[in-house]
Amino acid sequence: MRNLIQKLCFLIAMAMIITACSSKRYVTSNSTAAKAAEAMSSLKNKQLYKFITEWSGVRYQLGGLDKRGIDCSGFSYLLERDIYGKQLPRRSRDQADVIKKKDLSQLKEGDLIFFSFGGGEIDHVGVYLNGSSFVHASPSRGIIVDDLSLPAYQRAIVKAGPINN
Repeated sequence: MRNLIQKLCFLIAMAMIITACSSKRYVTSNSTAAKAAEAMSSLKNKQLYKFITEWSGVRYQLGGLDKRGIDCSGFSYLLERDIYGKQLPRRSRDQADVIKKKDLSQLKEGDLIFFSFGGGEIDHVGVYLNGSSFVHASPSRGIIVDDLSLPAYQRAIVKAGPINN
C-alpha cells in the first residue's frame, strides 16, 4: 500500500511539473505576441505597418518574391523599395554591401540588420522596427515580427544600418 501511495504521489508531482512547464510556454508565447503587437503599434510609418500586416504569415520560400512564398532578402528588397523608395540588390550578402554601418543602439525604423547563422558569410537579413523588434522572413515561421534581443539573434548579428543612398 505504501508503495502504491509513493507511486501515486510521484505521478501527481510529475503531472504538476508538466502542466507548469506547458503553461509557462503559453505565457512566453503570449508575451512574445504582445511585444510584437506593441512594436507594430509604435511604428511611425503607417505604410510600413500596412506592408508588414499584409505580408504577415506569408511562408518562407528560398528565392521567392511574392505572397506564395518569399525569402528574407526578397522581403527586405520589396519593403525598402515599396515603403522607402530605395533600391537594393536581391541577395542578402550583396544588400549588406550597400548599407552605412551603425551601432545597434543607433538603429532607426527601416534600417537593415544582417546575420550570419552559418558562422561565415551573411546569410540572413531583417528590417529594424523599434526597441528590440525587427521583421523578417523566418525559414520556419514565414514573415514575422521577432525579438532581436534573443540570444540566437544576438550571437549572429554581423552588421546593421541604413541604405547608403
